[in-house]
Parts: sequence; structure tokens; C-alpha cells
Amino acid sequence: MRVAVAGGTGLVGRYVVEELTAAGHDPLVLARSRGVDLFAGGAGLDAVLEGVEAVVDVSNVTTTSAKKAVAFFDTVGRNLLDAGVRAGVRHHVVLSIVGIDRVGLGYYQGKLRQEEVLKEGSTPWTVLRATQFHEFAGQILDRVPGPFAVVPRMQTQPVAAREVAQHLVQLTLAPAQGMAPDLAGPRVEQLVDMARRLLRARNQRRLLLPVKMPGATGAAMTGGGQLPNGPGPRGTRTFDEWLTQYVTQEG
Repeated sequence: MRVAVAGGTGLVGRYVVEELTAAGHDPLVLARSRGVDLFAGGAGLDAVLEGVEAVVDVSNVTTTSAKKAVAFFDTVGRNLLDAGVRAGVRHHVVLSIVGIDRVGLGYYQGKLRQEEVLKEGSTPWTVLRATQFHEFAGQILDRVPGPFAVVPRMQTQPVAAREVAQHLVQLTLAPAQGMAPDLAGPRVEQLVDMARRLLRARNQRRLLLPVKMPGATGAAMTGGGQLPNGPGPRGTRTFDEWLTQYVTQEG
């Protein structure tokens, strides 16, 4: 099967491409670095989707602005769906995030819009909401370098990016099912604790400053709003196991 992977050069996208290849399928990477502008869309996107049977959308934008996130995911989602209809794509799969309808972060508003666009389309679809990846703590730490590390207080159930990719591929090769059960990791963690352990693993001396987000958003983040609230698949690799490999690779 020929499968287009939107955002196929990113963290999860690279694993999706590897898993599809290992399973004997033909992945096609859609990314700006490969000459495909998902935001611009147009004839170029039509041409590359020719012969594609399924699309896996793991595209991303780095922003905390609701306006920018909504604009990106709305535009990219529509461009992919419209081009997919013209190309005869039979299944459109999107990676989303657990709790985006319970936690009012700006970026989450964009992901909600992405889901809405998908549901409005005519192509059979599947949405997989997953919890944060093990790499999330490092992404938070690296946003603002310097002697202080500001980390929001939040509960999460982190999952290995490789396991997310494996599950996405399984869903892509199966019939469309709409909203799939939430995917999460094996253990609930506190993001502040994850960041602290990662700093130690990096041998970085930074003053960690835990911060609770204000209002209902902060209450949801600390109260389990980003944890799965029903049954679903669970990854097996813990954050500590990921951290051990991270230290080995960095060393």
C-alpha cells in the first residue's frame, strides 16, 4: 500500500515511515524539506498524492498561540483532505492529543480544529489521541534555555513515540473507525518530576521552577485532564526506560 505521511520527517513521522517500510508498504514523506508545502497546498500536493491509498497526518507547528495553531491545522487539514479526495485516498488518519477537549491550551484549540475539519470531510477517517511522548519533558526544558527551567505542573501518562507510530500504522492498515480509543503510556507521571530526572541525566545545573497554569486550565492539567478517561491501548515502555537509553546515547 502507498501511504502518504504528512510530517514524515518529525519525531513520530520518522517512526511511522520506518514501520510502514518494515511492514512492506510504500511510505511517501510529505514535508517542506522534501519539496511539499502542506500549508500552501495546490497542484503540487495533488501530484504527489497520485496513487496514494491512505494518509497519516502527523504534521505539526510549534506555537502556543491559539490563532496560529487553528490557522495551521485548519489550512493543512483542508489541503490534505481536498487533495486526497481528488486523488482517491480511501483512509485519512490523524494523530491528536488526549484531553484537548478538557484543557484550554491555545495549541489544543488548533488540534480540535484539525479533528473538526476531518469529521466534516467525505473521506473515511480515524483519529488517534495519544498522551505526551517521553520527549515532552525535554521539549519543555529546551523552550527557554538558561539557568532557570520553568515547568508547568501537570499529570501525564507519557508514551514512547515509537509505540505511537506502531499503533498509527495498525490503524492505517485497518478499516476507518472514527475516534479510536485513547493511547497512553504504562505509568502516570508528574511532568515536574520528569523534567528533574532529565536534568540530572543531562548533568545540567538549572533551577527548576514548577508553575501552575492559572484558572481552569491549570486545574485541569494538575487534576488529570490530560490522562485517558476510558479503556484503551497502553504502551509498555516507561519514561525511566526511555531515560536510560537517552543517557546511553548521549554518553
